[in-house]
Amino acid sequence: MDKTQPSSTTAKGPSADVAQAVPPSASGGVTQATMVKKTAPKSDYKPADVSPQRRVQRSYTVRLWSIRHSRLLEWFYARFANLFLMLHPIWKGIGYGRVEAPVKFVEKRVKGFMFDCRMCGQCILSSTGMSCPMNCPKQLRNGPCGGVRANGNCEVEPDMPCVWVKAWEGSRNMKNGDAILAVQKPVDQSLRETSAWLRVTAQAAAAREAPTMEKSQ
Repeated sequence: MDKTQPSSTTAKGPSADVAQAVPPSASGGVTQATMVKKTAPKSDYKPADVSPQRRVQRSYTVRLWSIRHSRLLEWFYARFANLFLMLHPIWKGIGYGRVEAPVKFVEKRVKGFMFDCRMCGQCILSSTGMSCPMNCPKQLRNGPCGGVRANGNCEVEPDMPCVWVKAWEGSRNMKNGDAILAVQKPVDQSLRETSAWLRVTAQAAAAREAPTMEKSQ
């Protein structure tokens, strides 16, 4: 009586087939990426800074430059604010509502380039070392959260330097750097997408004119 051999229940057969399917060049610890690179057409072209991490880091270049030069920008902003205040009669004559759109257009692009501004309408760059707190994923306005990484980066966006760590560094270079210790009010969402330049100018003009109005009364 012939006895048939039972079929094997081990993975010996299939695994042997898979092993033969792997190219010989992949053995010995050679990765698939290495194989692809070897078979790629040869040319003089060499890609530069194409990794996702490098691209992310480059997106913070101007923002970090502004923080490093916070003292210079503090000096410039003070004179810029004085200039805008001198122009208050013009803004008032034309109407703050009418000049809002063109001023906001310029402000959004200048501050967006320099600080990654989110146009919250309540700019406190002069109090935060020229580091915009609205870049914080949690939009914290009074210091960092407890999740800052050991390398000083954000816990939510690991490749991004913590906004408040940089704010402290920037404030140490500024003449009025201790303003970072002032407690900020919650963000007024109704002021989003409005010009902080015009709002601050109108407030400064009102404060300047208040004593004169009191004396006239």
